Amino acid sequence: MSVDRVVVKLDGRSLRIEDVVAVARHRARVELSETARSGMATSNAIVTRIVERNEVVYGVTTGFGKLSDIAIPPHRLAELQVNLIRSHAVGVGPLLSEEEARAMMLLRANVISKGYSGARAVLVDLLAGMLNAGLYPPIPEQGSVGASGDLAPLAHLALSMIGEGVLFRNGDVGPAADMLRASGLEPVALGPKEGITLINGTQAHTAIAALLVHDAERLWRAAHVAAAMSLEALKGTPVAFDARIQKARGQIGQEESARVMRLLLDDSEIRESHRSNDRRVQDAYGLRCVPQVHGPVLDALRWISGMVSRELNAATDNPLVFENGEMLSGGNFHGQAVAMALDFLAIVMTNLAVISERRTDRLVHPDLNEGLPPFLSPDAGTNSGFMMAQVTAASITSECKVLAHPSSVDSIPTDGSKEDVVPMAMGAAWKARRVVANVRNVLAIELMCGAQGIDFRAPLAPSAPVAHAHARVRAVVDRLDRDRVMSGDIASIAGEIFAGRFDECIEWDVAEEAEGLR
Repeated sequence: MSVDRVVVKLDGRSLRIEDVVAVARHRARVELSETARSGMATSNAIVTRIVERNEVVYGVTTGFGKLSDIAIPPHRLAELQVNLIRSHAVGVGPLLSEEEARAMMLLRANVISKGYSGARAVLVDLLAGMLNAGLYPPIPEQGSVGASGDLAPLAHLALSMIGEGVLFRNGDVGPAADMLRASGLEPVALGPKEGITLINGTQAHTAIAALLVHDAERLWRAAHVAAAMSLEALKGTPVAFDARIQKARGQIGQEESARVMRLLLDDSEIRESHRSNDRRVQDAYGLRCVPQVHGPVLDALRWISGMVSRELNAATDNPLVFENGEMLSGGNFHGQAVAMALDFLAIVMTNLAVISERRTDRLVHPDLNEGLPPFLSPDAGTNSGFMMAQVTAASITSECKVLAHPSSVDSIPTDGSKEDVVPMAMGAAWKARRVVANVRNVLAIELMCGAQGIDFRAPLAPSAPVAHAHARVRAVVDRLDRDRVMSGDIASIAGEIFAGRFDECIEWDVAEEAEGLR
């Protein structure tokens, strides 16, 4: 996904995953569109009239959740909104990363700008100002069940907006009110419904999901590069990737995966060296079935991306304000949609780890690696080579299998059983985050082992794309001639994967469009 906007304009309708990445990671500026500003003014006027008429409307003139049958007198409405923020800021555990917090801030601003919240534009302007100034609050990742939205994480964000708690910027931390004013911003005094507007929604787990979808698509590409390098190092055959085999099945992702593998392996000296005298009829599944495993992952990623992309621009408040003056209570804050997508993401990415680890084992296993030295060490025995790197890959792959158990099928009633069915979406988010990080390291280990195997096939040259990948590995990690500490090497290659360096091996969009697969 390319980032082609210097400024991301919020209108509640057109935010994309690449915009989230641009703002969260690359500090793109954020502004509220004038069209959205006008729509928000109309929506806010409806809320103002309701308050003036002293109508009974949930979250505006009543308590919240199980306390919704308690009417709040007009002179205590402002107190109601502030107390809501304070009482809901009960998060615990590790803090979201800066980029996750920024993504959450962006998503909340975008949802409010949609115009269904009845809030003033000042809320979006403040969130945009904080993003543009590099300010973000400490947001504990635990405490949300994802049912009335991510109440606790969003409350910690809202707390900073009213000038309470602390804010971070560039490694510094200080009282929120002081940090805001130092950046030319002012804490907001909440109007009617604006407290619930800030905390009711799915933006914490959806923010994490948006970043993970971007990263997972990059891992899908890196997994093919790693598989191609392993196949070359093991003198495997690309016959199993023939287009006719894939067409006979008719699965779109499988066809695309096989197409990518053919492009990555085209015109290889290593392949030609054993074409005529190879006694093997077929390779092991880890090599032969790359399209059958990687392909469904692509199909799943496209479904997940669609689900998350729609949620970026979804009205997830309660109640919602409509143009005809009605305010309707519903359940758009319920996080089941993205919770399921996150669980699915953890499952399919675990499958990438499983097949990658098996290829790594084949590369280092002296009984399986087609004449390569044991554990890819030129001096095996005194040196252990990549023996323990494969153990690490096995360890974190097994961890992925545990984390692939879905959160979204769990539920514990909360709020006096008013919230009796909840999706546990934040649990799904941090599990998926851990799986994606694990897969990145598993692929890094395979790329290192594959590059070492290619070194032993010299002077025979691999395909040009695999040679490019080999050079990318060698640009940051030296060949292993004798044992050394490899933790830093794994981290370096994982960093290259995260940065998209292995995307450069082939023209991915051209590869997909050439076959009419998009």
